[in-house]
Amino acid sequence: MKKTSSLSELGLAADASGLIFRPLPSAAPPSPSSRRTKVSVIGAGNVGMAIAQTILTQDLADDLSLVDAKADKLRGEMLDLQHAAAFLPRTHIKASTDYAITAGSDLCIVTAGARQIVGESRLDLVQRNLTLFREIIPPLAQYSPDSIILVVSNPVDVLTYIAWKLSGFPSNRVIGSGTNLDSSRFRFLLAEHLEVNAQDVQAYMVGEHGDSSVALWSGITVGGVPLLSSLEKQQIAYEQEVLERIRQAVVNSAYEVIRLKGYTSWAIGYSVASLARSILRDQRRIHPVSILARDLLDGVPKGREVFLSLPALLGRSGVVGVTSVHLTDEEAVRLSTSADTLWEIQQELGL
Repeated sequence: MKKTSSLSELGLAADASGLIFRPLPSAAPPSPSSRRTKVSVIGAGNVGMAIAQTILTQDLADDLSLVDAKADKLRGEMLDLQHAAAFLPRTHIKASTDYAITAGSDLCIVTAGARQIVGESRLDLVQRNLTLFREIIPPLAQYSPDSIILVVSNPVDVLTYIAWKLSGFPSNRVIGSGTNLDSSRFRFLLAEHLEVNAQDVQAYMVGEHGDSSVALWSGITVGGVPLLSSLEKQQIAYEQEVLERIRQAVVNSAYEVIRLKGYTSWAIGYSVASLARSILRDQRRIHPVSILARDLLDGVPKGREVFLSLPALLGRSGVVGVTSVHLTDEEAVRLSTSADTLWEIQQELGL
């Protein structure tokens, strides 16, 4: 019988890649400054998987870790994504019910929580999710002490406050997805009404991600032209009731999707991926996200710890800065009311 040559005798490395490629003796070692980007998604439900899928297709991470309490579903979701490896950028995908898998994450995205049901306000969810966050946030902070926590679970503003308290992180590294998606819906509805491309509309929803959100009408620009002042200059009449109907349509958008398909997923997936891109690639883009608004707004009492959405500059360290937003008197009153709504809820948490 002919003796089979060993791998070493054939000049091949014994590791898996060496079965095909001969090592280069003169190859330089990896640069010490190069490092892999790791993202962990907590919660493998519809929202979590939409976010994971979008992050993969947009090549935002070298390593993706998924965590969920349901082991079988979690493994199924992991395998389903891994089987698409030939069609995706190279990303190492792992999943576990153990939070140790998240160790060394640059960004931890929390989507786990009770699902919002038809007729239920986002704020109704807070007590059901508080207990869950006590199990999620401490281990994330333990295994990835330098990470940024991005909260997507609803009610996002209050849960971002809870995540900040439980993590012990500085406030710039705890962010809520806030009204980033609301603002996208706002721009879409305005673009449809004006018959222009949504990318040419600059408009923000701020305050609570929910029923008391505030539309910054005074700051809307279309192609760089301030909308309301342009209408006034051209003596084109517009009614306050029409503006309020558009704002209400934005607020009700999620409820409508939930009524029709049972949950929201794709839009929030793209929204959160845009936040992840701005953070991980240090793009310093402005997003309306939920941040600690303490001492940032005249309408919020000094020292009050409340998270609500404001246009914030995002980069590799999290929140880099906050835009100085000019508010009309009416917008200031509405934003103050939104902050009061969230503050009252937080007082019942005992944190």
